[in-house]
Amino acid sequence: MNTEKPMYEWNTIPWKKLQRNVFKLQKRIYQASLQGDVVKIRKLQKLLLSSQYSKAIAVRKVTQDNRGKRTAGIDGEKELSPERRIKMMNNLQVDEKAKPVRRIWIPKSGKQEMRPLGIPTIRDRARQALVKLALEPEWEAKFEGDSYGFRPGRSAHDAVEAIFCGIARMPKFVFDADIKSCFDKINHNALLSKLQNDCRLKRVIKGWLKAGILDKDLFFSSEEGAPQGSIVSPLLANIALHGLETEITNAFVDRKKLANGSKMKWKPIVVRYADDFLIFHPDLTALKQASLIARKWLNEIGLEINEGKTKIRHTLNEYEGNKPGFDFLGFTVRQFKTVKNFSGKKTIITPSKKSIDKYQLTLKQVIRSKKHCKQEDLIKELNPKISGWSNYFSSVCSKETFSKMDFLLFWKLYRWAKKKHPNSSRKKMVSKYWRNWHFSTKEGYRINRHSDKAIVRHVKVKLTRSPYDGDYIYWSTRMGKSPLLNQSKANALKKQKGRCLHCNQFFLPGDKLETYHPVPLKNGGNKSYSNTTVVHNYCHDIIFLNNKEVPMKMAN
Repeated sequence: MNTEKPMYEWNTIPWKKLQRNVFKLQKRIYQASLQGDVVKIRKLQKLLLSSQYSKAIAVRKVTQDNRGKRTAGIDGEKELSPERRIKMMNNLQVDEKAKPVRRIWIPKSGKQEMRPLGIPTIRDRARQALVKLALEPEWEAKFEGDSYGFRPGRSAHDAVEAIFCGIARMPKFVFDADIKSCFDKINHNALLSKLQNDCRLKRVIKGWLKAGILDKDLFFSSEEGAPQGSIVSPLLANIALHGLETEITNAFVDRKKLANGSKMKWKPIVVRYADDFLIFHPDLTALKQASLIARKWLNEIGLEINEGKTKIRHTLNEYEGNKPGFDFLGFTVRQFKTVKNFSGKKTIITPSKKSIDKYQLTLKQVIRSKKHCKQEDLIKELNPKISGWSNYFSSVCSKETFSKMDFLLFWKLYRWAKKKHPNSSRKKMVSKYWRNWHFSTKEGYRINRHSDKAIVRHVKVKLTRSPYDGDYIYWSTRMGKSPLLNQSKANALKKQKGRCLHCNQFFLPGDKLETYHPVPLKNGGNKSYSNTTVVHNYCHDIIFLNNKEVPMKMAN
């Protein structure tokens, strides 16, 4: 691509070719990292960073795919036109001087506190996306098996399944830890020493970390931490926390001989999701020893444990006045005594009370805000929230909870209808809004039921697997079985054999899927199985921009 006269317009760029070539380089970086070939890694990363293909993909990610594309940095730029995207792609250089990030404050989930976000300029975001393309494959080959947060192809459900596997055979004590202000307190020198990159790339990352923060008209220097809100910060946080699991488990022998002569596994189990981690061990003394090792290791990278949110629990028995079990990622994990199996216990994972209360409050607020609206508008507002919540908890023991949610939602909707028609009889009001006791309109538009969602056990990702290993079948199959994917998209993904119907490329973890109806609804189409397909987010934009019809049959 020539900088003076572009070979392509933005909307005519052959994205399939670009994606394929960039992924080939990433796969080679991943394989070289597995082999420990540092020289080869650096050469391939340098090639990828200078490639116009990877620059085009980085620009597309921050200007089209990213949900924060409409949020401006200190320069006020956002939502670039296709011409400006081409210009940015041609002029993008990794080693440009970084500009300060713009600080905005957002409320923490379910709390009165506010969380700071650092928004880089859109040009810095493109540079960060470019560096992430080169850096992530190297570290995916190095990361520990039981770290799950902010990693492609690994979800909260994988972490929960890892917990289930870790405690299924034996009740254990749990060190439930939370790192205090993880993103804001990471030591820059400790992080940069872990990177071990060439001087140029390390200098670029240091420039982003030291760029400073602009909060309204006040400038603050950034001597520690990585700003939340930038594209590369989650990866840098994972790099900073890499080694915690190894440090803890290596301090213990593999097996310990018991008094009766038998042997048991004595190494603790560590499961980390982003900045929250759990340590499991059947012996309380050993668990406290592991917790001290974790505290010491975290202090070396400038982090500390949040004592107010950190507790020691037991999965089966009460400990120091605390009930058995613990909450993690919105789930409650607990063991119960039973005589139905040889181990004498059973592990049950359910939605936590905090998650249920928060969800109930959300439903209540939505229904109150729609008290003067039509029934169809209320259903349209509630259905995505019901489906999202049900999908998230559909891989654990949630059947009773789902039935309870349906019961409580019925009475919320009943009060909504009663306020709209205070003088109507109960029979008349129910016949107006319910059909066969299902809240629906006369046209057949109905509200989703929690209990209609089937409970399907999630299969944990294999510890040694990564999206950069090139096994498209494995990853596209996992995407189709993800609890976070609604049923219509999952069915379409299975029908298309894991490929996008527009570009014929395999879907990979991290790709955003959009539903597309080849026969538009406004032209008489419907949402049936035969008229529902899935395409990439950027392919969806191209289809509507060029007004192209997608073929209903996949190319061979």
